[in-house]
Amino acid sequence: MECKQPNNLKSCPCTYPGCKRKGICCECLRHHIENRELPACCFPPEVERTYDRSIERFIKVMQK
Repeated sequence: MECKQPNNLKSCPCTYPGCKRKGICCECLRHHIENRELPACCFPPEVERTYDRSIERFIKVMQK
């Protein structure tokens, strides 16, 4: 399967400077899950900008 990186890159909400996985969803997801986190696309912009991508933060956001 071919990665559609140019298309993914346009809609990737990650604001982390220098992210090597920006627009490469499969690598991004693998990285964050290995670190007990979720990728930027799971969070609203104001939370994403804090770089707290923890599962615990996601649960708090979803409970609101």
